[in-house]
Amino acid sequence: MNVDTEFSNHANTYGTYNIIQDKVIQHLLSKVNTEPKNILDLGCGDGSLCKKIDWDYHSFTGVDFAKGMLELHPKSENIECIYGDFNNQELFNNLYTNNYDFIFSSSALQWAYDLERVFKNIKAFNLPIALAIFTSNTFKTINKTAKINSILKSADMVEALAKKYFDVNIEVLTYKLEFNSTKEMFTYIKKSGVSGSRKILSFKQTKELMKNYPLNYLEFEVSFITSFSKS
Repeated sequence: MNVDTEFSNHANTYGTYNIIQDKVIQHLLSKVNTEPKNILDLGCGDGSLCKKIDWDYHSFTGVDFAKGMLELHPKSENIECIYGDFNNQELFNNLYTNNYDFIFSSSALQWAYDLERVFKNIKAFNLPIALAIFTSNTFKTINKTAKINSILKSADMVEALAKKYFDVNIEVLTYKLEFNSTKEMFTYIKKSGVSGSRKILSFKQTKELMKNYPLNYLEFEVSFITSFSKS
């Protein structure tokens, strides 16, 4: 299953399970001390960031590769939703023809096939940015228990790539989300979209992991990347 298909399949339940993503958005917005008027949101999902902006803006453009998510995104005269994949150069070529004054991306760019190329494309806008990217200590104990490597980039790697292209501030935060049972925990993983469709374990291995997982919570690690001067 492709990542975009998984997000579309779980679009109607995503809002119930995106607890951590909402916390990430709140923190990301708290770091922005201006009120940009023409906003681009890469990986906008169902509009969680758009819904939390509490200032007046002229235009908001949300881009996502999951049609099911875009169907749930708020829409109005000043909100535009674009079906597109930030992994594709053509999307950026089209976006460059528009006028924006700020770029957001929250809980999306960890799924970039080539994060360096995406950063390079974002840099070409020459705009302030606020990005939040899940990094490799997300699900740290799950990976350790299952003896698998994280599919996400490390915070150090993300920081190095960001500093290559932007004059940025980096903040790495960790979150914990508690559950009443491992079954509830793994249901969350499936329906929240945080697995990114990478089915690494077999059904038998997953059952063993659920049996042996030693915690009643999941761990998340997020790198916040902000630059408020033009790059």
